[in-house]
Parts: sequence; structure tokens; C-alpha cells
Amino acid sequence: MLNTALLRFARHAALLATALLGALAQAGEVSVAVAANFSVPMQKIAARFQQDTGHKAVLAFGSTGRFHAQISNGAPFEVLLAADAATPERLEREGFGIAGSRFTYAVGRLVLWSASPGLVDPQGAVLRSPGLTRLALADPKLAPYGAAAIETLTRLGLVDALRPRFVQGESIGQAHQFVASGNAPAGFVALSQVQVDGRITSGSAWVVPTELHNPLRQDAVLLQRGRENPAAQALMAYLRSPVARQIIQAHGYID
Repeated sequence: MLNTALLRFARHAALLATALLGALAQAGEVSVAVAANFSVPMQKIAARFQQDTGHKAVLAFGSTGRFHAQISNGAPFEVLLAADAATPERLEREGFGIAGSRFTYAVGRLVLWSASPGLVDPQGAVLRSPGLTRLALADPKLAPYGAAAIETLTRLGLVDALRPRFVQGESIGQAHQFVASGNAPAGFVALSQVQVDGRITSGSAWVVPTELHNPLRQDAVLLQRGRENPAAQALMAYLRSPVARQIIQAHGYID
């Protein structure tokens, strides 16, 4: 009787091992270009994506404008998570994106942030202070969040006065690093970089009212290189899942 039970257990173990090996054999990788503002939530989503599906998302972070140039020149990305809606639409129009695959995965918020507590007031009046010697922002030609910062300052009538104080990064990630490192006392960054679960994690901030700039709608697009990759298709679907939506909202994005 004991031998029979052991034999049955061995058979079950063999079947389980076979099933696991089959799942691993079917698991794949997807190369993803991710807008710098979305780096933190995307790392969390990628971890859950691999846990839930077995597929691995290989992530690269940078400015949306730079990614457009790279994709147009043959970079092997299969999915783009842009910081705007215009770039995915343009890639689709140019034949690099799969027609009909685009959707909005997040709507971002712009924030004026300082690593120093109390420096940035809740109304953003610090922008009019002569004591604000440097102001970080992303290059508006490459990064939609940088363009939104310029729009905001223009509508406030401050862009000309503050332009000599600009410290520009190629991406919103670099702009955030300028402020976090103290190279600039304050700067315009993405709310997702400084907020988790509705709370600014450090320093001081002014969340820019949405009426001061065009909406920061962020679209995803499946690229031609990912057309036949099940992992790429799975990731596009996973970004719409309740798990992904919860992570995205927790980092300050509007659903």
C-alpha cells in the first residue's frame, strides 16, 4: 500500500514538473521602451507581469522623443509606453506601430517639487521668488512633461523671467535627478516620481493645476517588431488589468 502511494505521488510530481516545464518553454520576453516618468510604476508592473504570466518585460527608460528617433532607426523595441499620445500616433502613421493597437494607459500630472521640506509652497508662489536660482525641467523638445512645464510657465507669465535659470535634462528622469541631488533647488517633474499612495514621499511640492497645460495623456503602442511576439501582446493586455491599474493609480496618475 505504501509503495502504491509513493508511486502515485511520483506520477503526480512528474506531471507537475512536465506542466511547469511546458509553461516555462512558452514564456517569452518583450523589449519595452518606457517614458522616464513611468519608470517606478512600470518596474512594479513588470514584476507582477512576470509573476502572473511567466513572460519577462525587458525595460529601457528614457525620453519619448529620443525613443521615437531610435525606433525610426531600427531599435529593437516591441512596445512603446510614451509620455504623450502624439508619438505613438505618429509611429503608427509612419508604419512602425501596429494600426489599432494604441490606447491610453495613464494620464499624468505635473508637479513642482523640491527635495527640501517647506521650499515649495502649495500654490507654487516660490516660482516668483528671486531666491529660486535654478529650476530643473526636461527638454521640452524631447519630453512631453518638459513641454507641459513651459506651457505652465507661459500661462503664468513667468517663462521669460525664469528661462535664464533653467537646468534642462534630456528626460523627466534627469530633471528629477537634478532636484534630488541638489543641483537645482526645485524643478518640474512627474507626480509619479514623488508620490506613492496619495502622499508626497519627501520634500515639498505644488501639484500643477491641469488647466495650466494640455492633458498629459500617455499612450501605449504595439510596435511592428512585437507583432508576432505573444509576450508583447500579453503585456499590452496586462496594462489594462486591475493589477496594473491599481499600481498606476497609486503613483498619482489619473485613470
